[in-house]
Amino acid sequence: MTSHTPETASGLTPAGQAVAGEPGAGQAVTGQALAGQAVAGRPSPFGSLREQLLDAATTFAGAPSELSGILSGLVDDVDRALREELEIFPVCHHSPASALAMVRRLREKQPKVIYLELCEDLQPLLTELRNCRLPVAVQAFATDIEGFPKTWAPLSVVAPITEASAEYQAISYALETPGVELVLVDRSSDHVFQWKSEEEPPAGEEPKDDAQEPKEEAGLHGDAVGVEIGDLRPRFAELEEHLLHHGKVRHWSEWWDQYVEQPLSGADYGTYRQVMVLIGSLFRRLSRDADRLAMDEDRERYMWTRMREHLAASGADPADCLYVCGAFHAASRVEQFGVRSTAAFEISPRTDTKWLYGLIPSSHSAIEAQFGLASGSVSIAAATWAKSLTRSKLTPFQLAGQKGARKRPAKLPAPVPQEEVTDRLTGFLSRPPVLDELDQAELLGWSVDIVRLARRNGYLASTADAIAVFETSILLAGMRNRARPTPYDFQDAAVTCIEKDVVPGRRDVRRLCEILLGGDRVGEVGYDALPPLARNVYDRLAPLGLDLEKRTIQRALLDLNASPELVPCSDLLWMLRYLLPSDAVRPIMGERRLGERSIQESWDLSFGKHQRSIIELGYEGVTIEQVLEQRLRRSVWDPKATAAVALAAVEDAVLFLGSRRFADELGARAVELLKSERSVDDAPEVLRRIRRLMAYYRANEPELPAWCEEFATSGYAHYCTLLPTAFVADDTGVRQVAAMLGFLFSMESLALALGCDRAQLELAVKQSHPESPAKVALLWAARHQLGLLPVAELRSRVDELLANPLVISSFPHYIMGFVQAMEPAPALTGFVVEVITKAFGRLPDNVLLPWLPKLITTLRDQAGELMPVLVREAGRTFPGSLAAVDSWMPPWSARPARPAAAGSAAVASGPVTTLLVGHPAACDAVAELLGCEGEWRAPSAGGSSHREVNALLTAHPEPALAVATLLA
Repeated sequence: MTSHTPETASGLTPAGQAVAGEPGAGQAVTGQALAGQAVAGRPSPFGSLREQLLDAATTFAGAPSELSGILSGLVDDVDRALREELEIFPVCHHSPASALAMVRRLREKQPKVIYLELCEDLQPLLTELRNCRLPVAVQAFATDIEGFPKTWAPLSVVAPITEASAEYQAISYALETPGVELVLVDRSSDHVFQWKSEEEPPAGEEPKDDAQEPKEEAGLHGDAVGVEIGDLRPRFAELEEHLLHHGKVRHWSEWWDQYVEQPLSGADYGTYRQVMVLIGSLFRRLSRDADRLAMDEDRERYMWTRMREHLAASGADPADCLYVCGAFHAASRVEQFGVRSTAAFEISPRTDTKWLYGLIPSSHSAIEAQFGLASGSVSIAAATWAKSLTRSKLTPFQLAGQKGARKRPAKLPAPVPQEEVTDRLTGFLSRPPVLDELDQAELLGWSVDIVRLARRNGYLASTADAIAVFETSILLAGMRNRARPTPYDFQDAAVTCIEKDVVPGRRDVRRLCEILLGGDRVGEVGYDALPPLARNVYDRLAPLGLDLEKRTIQRALLDLNASPELVPCSDLLWMLRYLLPSDAVRPIMGERRLGERSIQESWDLSFGKHQRSIIELGYEGVTIEQVLEQRLRRSVWDPKATAAVALAAVEDAVLFLGSRRFADELGARAVELLKSERSVDDAPEVLRRIRRLMAYYRANEPELPAWCEEFATSGYAHYCTLLPTAFVADDTGVRQVAAMLGFLFSMESLALALGCDRAQLELAVKQSHPESPAKVALLWAARHQLGLLPVAELRSRVDELLANPLVISSFPHYIMGFVQAMEPAPALTGFVVEVITKAFGRLPDNVLLPWLPKLITTLRDQAGELMPVLVREAGRTFPGSLAAVDSWMPPWSARPARPAAAGSAAVASGPVTTLLVGHPAACDAVAELLGCEGEWRAPSAGGSSHREVNALLTAHPEPALAVATLLA
């Protein structure tokens, strides 16, 4: 679905062209819409300001230029927004100044209809805010998507709401005041993704203020797309850099707090409204992001179209209505602007995506992380809001029965008639802001408290550090032209004076300052506002006697023998362990395996911190069992699913659901996947899981399921077919080939009983001709398992390899093949010990020493499950004491003949004996050189012991005569 492409040139007056009946030039507004809203014969209240700005532009630029059009256009945008018949209330997201102005305006005007810039399909959720503790976020969630790229799933849209926000004050007023209607007019959640291009990933749109480490609660919104009211930030990088540099601040949040929030917190409504529209117009006119500006204009067309539709349907008087939107949208110049506009805008229908809605907990850090705000800015805004309420003695609006909120009276004074629009901008822009004087008591309290908090977290802070923080805060504020240190100045001073480049614990000083100034407040969704699945989870875990809404980690102890009623709780916890993040439900004692159940279990539960995950499970089904079944079925029917994945799903279904029907369904799918696979990469996983499942069924069922038998026969034929190719393929490892052979030999008896032919395996082995040493060794082991290669011949081949100097360098690879061969041929375990022993005894050091580290890492990574068997066999083979090593004789070595007793028969006679006896000097010299002692024995009479030699020489005298001639 492509986004709308508005015709932005339609009905717009070019810059520099004056609108009829209005003074000044440089207007870039919709002439038709403005002419329809202007009061006949009434001049603009901003004519003088426009002239001053034009004169200033001429003075600085030397002649009328583009600057003149921009400056006069800002005034025109303010004039147009204030002339609109439907009162526009510009806001900034999570701005205490906007919230204060909203409270004042609602008490004065008391509108009957409030139009709010928020996704229109989220409106039914707003009444559930009564059951929550702020901050929370309203969420739209979709897993089954239609009309969007499948890679975008799941889709998630959140709109966070805090108490220090103008939108919450408007919502509370509308829901708690009889006769007031609240209407959400922004695009729906479906249109949020419709208006994104398919190349653009569905992620957040805001840049980061500064590089900050992720906090503990920064991921509460997950990967959702954020929808915020009052998006007010320069979209012109050079402008933002200029403002930060000359404002002597580090990030945008600090600039906004210093130069907008503080001056406007005590301003009257008229000044606040005009300044906010002016700022929105400035950022809009200097925006360089054409694509995003086009999407924002589409949103404005959408909202004005929805408001006109509601006014026409309800018959409400625009004078009794209030339109709450971001200051950026208040300075809109689209042709649909205004309730009197006749320009049409076609809203595309929604897709067939099934959207689910709910409330999820939010936090200050989650809002900062998602919308690119500086760390701690939302906490500072909350502290500023509380302080401003105390100073102004205003009573904010709040929903009745809301958790964590104080009870305040809902009495409203008599409405105040709206004042005539006058120029407040000239006075505001021409005089410096009135800043608060230094509050020494407040700053001193901060300095003392931060030192106390730092000492609790391991810092070596003292009273001297508190004094240093106090003085440095004042110094930094003075360097930045501030009469009063801001919380940001205090943070910088505390980091400089206390941290000293050393963080002894998990919290740095900047984080401690945020905790001191208000902390990272985390919201909570009440029980009544939870989806049915989440409520069902809490109800079923009630026998544990724990307060699952707490954010702390709680320990649950289950004695399943003494308290059988806790068995359902154990079953549910194991399912939650599978579905939720690992630290939400963590087993400390106890395990669940096929055919095994724990007698006692111990769990660490942290449901309060992971409430969002539990709520999102409620979007997938009504019960945990339904969600688990859907996920398992989805995993095996995924296009990338393999037989190993399907077998894992079967095992999980048996462990957690106990449904034989469902397990058989997943098993049948595993057979289909195995037949269609053309790779053997997952052969080790397949072998391990099918062995475990068959052992479980043989121990607990009267017979194997039909799918197990079919899996055995299909796997036997499948792996026999792929075996010759796997032996010679370079991309197939020896571990995979060993697992294939392990499957064939371990399933052989069952497969043959079900009709398979053993000749198929023999032919596959005979057709295999590997070249790599490891696979050659594996092939020899397979032939031995088939009875084609006896151990004696296998031993002689190994001895030939060790005696061949050309093969010695690659002999370690043969060893790895023999180690892997223990999987298909466990009877060769003793022979593998023999091969490794001979390698350590005969290989030269230049081959053995470089190979040892690789042997250790390879055995650990690829044969970890085989090592216990190998170690046990080695323990049975080698002597158990050090003293027995010297006299130990390997069982595979030939036993030496016993020495002849004294007085035994003489040695046999023959040509060699005759030669040695005739020339004893040579033997004596060699014996003396080697240090051997002995005596000569007389040869036996006659040559009967060498009759075969004599007969051979007699029958074939030619070689002997030729040798004699050669020697002569």
